Amino acid sequence: MIRILLADDEHLIRGAVAALLGLQPDLEVVAEVGRGDEVADAVERNDPDVAVLDIDMPGADGLTVAEQLRDTGARCAVCILTSLGRPGYLRRAMAAGVRGFVAKDASADVLAAAVRKVHAGGRYLDADLAATAMAAGDNPLTERERDVLRLTGKGVDTGRIARTLHLSEGTVRNYLSGAMAKLGESNRLGAVRAAEKMGWI
Repeated sequence: MIRILLADDEHLIRGAVAALLGLQPDLEVVAEVGRGDEVADAVERNDPDVAVLDIDMPGADGLTVAEQLRDTGARCAVCILTSLGRPGYLRRAMAAGVRGFVAKDASADVLAAAVRKVHAGGRYLDADLAATAMAAGDNPLTERERDVLRLTGKGVDTGRIARTLHLSEGTVRNYLSGAMAKLGESNRLGAVRAAEKMGWI
């Protein structure tokens, strides 16, 4: 029996997925949580074989949770369930050791097959999401440019960004200008939106 933890903040969707997976003779949903910051404790308590994580949750997003599970040496395989086809997400998921990346509109049979595959040590990548990621190419932003754009997107002003990242305000402005140029945007908020759309921040 493959033991599964489900993490999704949409209660109805989580319940439906749990019910459908529960119909499979070799799958058992042993835990359900609605927030990303509840996953680590649930993994420790229930020792699942596979964690199926929504990408967009309160507390911590699915990719951050996957990185935390990797860093703490959790034994469970991770499968990301998402309606967001952002190419940067797929690349970040792969870097975090995620073995499955399934579209949220996939059938229960597809998700069950993905769970079985990642549990067996394989990988499952939704073909459309993989094709989109390949077509988009690599993230052109440096780590510092991503940091600056993330904080800008949260409404943090240049001075505070500089203090937070231990940079001068001029350097912060230079990072913003560089990011805007790479993304083909004329202002910082446009650059934030473009980077978010691609899943690069």
